[in-house]
Amino acid sequence: MKRNRLGLLTLAVVSAFIAAPAIHASEDTVMKTVGVGVVERSEAKRATELLDRAADYLQKNGPEKSFAAFNDTKGSFVNGAYYVFVVGLDGFMHANGGSMIGLVGKNQIDLRDAAGKPLIADLLMQAKNNPTGIIEYRWLNRVSNHVESKASLYRKVGDYIVCVGYYTPRASVEEADELLHKAVAFLKKSGGKTAFATFNNPQGGFTHNDQYVFVIGIDDGKYRASGDSPQLTGMDVRGLRDAAGKPAFKQMITLAKQKGSGTVDYVWRNPATNAVETKHSLIQRVDNLVVGVGYYTK
Repeated sequence: MKRNRLGLLTLAVVSAFIAAPAIHASEDTVMKTVGVGVVERSEAKRATELLDRAADYLQKNGPEKSFAAFNDTKGSFVNGAYYVFVVGLDGFMHANGGSMIGLVGKNQIDLRDAAGKPLIADLLMQAKNNPTGIIEYRWLNRVSNHVESKASLYRKVGDYIVCVGYYTPRASVEEADELLHKAVAFLKKSGGKTAFATFNNPQGGFTHNDQYVFVIGIDDGKYRASGDSPQLTGMDVRGLRDAAGKPAFKQMITLAKQKGSGTVDYVWRNPATNAVETKHSLIQRVDNLVVGVGYYTK
């Protein structure tokens, strides 16, 4: 009985940690976005500060001087992955501190993001009804040289829309699938003991931002590895439920037994944002193990 009570206590503590309510900001429009955690709030705050400064500069100095300042890649309006871009109400790109070549000086109404989303057209449509707001898309981060999820805060200033974006620490389904295949191949090649230790190691090459690998035993339901929380290795997760009460891990085991692979959707804490978000875990059976990698959406 004592052991059962201890197991229930452990489960309760872990469940409370996972199902902790998302932290919401209260100062700016973007900060009120549901599910924004501490990491993303910090990024959004820096972007908001730059947007405030750029909008104020445009109002005080006029378009010509402002666009020259925004386009100066070594100026005060460019800081690593943070920069200003300005679009006219007709879709004409007047400034872009991230990439002048091919973008500035042309009408970009048909510009699409890395996923094919009509970026500028959507921005203009949204700004028509809301003078301030946020748009989300996939874009090349020139600092990391990877296509990543990006959110841009915008503000309408006269006949222009001033924007500043920040990259959000959320992997795509394609990135999750790639990491899952990499983990499965590594497990088959290296064997369980080596693979589990590597998956649990933050510097093992299988953990990045909100991405990590987890492995569960099909027969006993115990974690063999959990890149986000390696201290949970050995814990039986079959009775563990997500923040909405869904027995997600039990469903993963059932799915692995019946089909060998698939996706389970549930609500889970994003380790990169510290917010409770919708998680989609891609799983694959390897012998008597379930190997999984997830990605998060708001």
